[in-house]
Amino acid sequence: MSVVPNQTKRRLAAGGLAIGLGLRLARTVDIATIAKACDYDWLFIDMEHGSLDVDRAGQIAVAALAVGVTPIVRVPGPEHYHATRLLDAGAQGIVVPHVDTAAQAERIVSYCRFPPAGRRSIGGAQPQLGFRSVPVVEAMGLVNEETLVVVMLETATGIADADAIAAVKGVDVLLVGFNDLCAELGVPGELGGEKAAAAFATVVAACGKHGKHAGFGGAYDNALLDKYVAMGGRFVLGGGDAGFMMAAARERAGFLRSLKP
Repeated sequence: MSVVPNQTKRRLAAGGLAIGLGLRLARTVDIATIAKACDYDWLFIDMEHGSLDVDRAGQIAVAALAVGVTPIVRVPGPEHYHATRLLDAGAQGIVVPHVDTAAQAERIVSYCRFPPAGRRSIGGAQPQLGFRSVPVVEAMGLVNEETLVVVMLETATGIADADAIAAVKGVDVLLVGFNDLCAELGVPGELGGEKAAAAFATVVAACGKHGKHAGFGGAYDNALLDKYVAMGGRFVLGGGDAGFMMAAARERAGFLRSLKP
């Protein structure tokens, strides 16, 4: 095969659960192999919250391609150059935060997909193709097929327009960011409350109607994970490196403090 397959996209297409590991602290490429060893499907390489730069994000993305973990980058904003630079560097998916309208979603698709599906600029040999020499028309089609476009819905406006956003051709996933959404709805921290659940139900229904996938992040309590997967969440951010490290470190410190020297 001329292109590195997007395993997350395949898992979603088969109706499975695709789970992601968030990266805020990791800066070395071995995190990709660690994610694989821990049975994660995708990396959530976060450039919205944190100091991760394009160069390091690209290196992690290429390492992830090599081990069969899907590198997905949350870019800091909707400007086209954020998405295109990371896709050129090896990302197989782009997450754009704070999407409120179908018009915004259409612009995002145009940045992330080559013609005729979009207007992404052609940048030469790509990591997703193993840097092989592939005819341009074939390369554009192959990369388009393996690229996952994810839009984050984090406001009441975005939830209200979920049906129109899900109808946008080229969007693959509608990802609810529960922390920002709950803050915007006036119920900060109530990730399992009625308003949050109703919003997610709206997104799941829109995705089901238009053949897209519903996802969520921020709800990391096991009961909430179970609740929202049962409601139809399939693209699931399972937590992040900082949270996992702190939980394990806190547990170990607690045990050590309990010992009597």
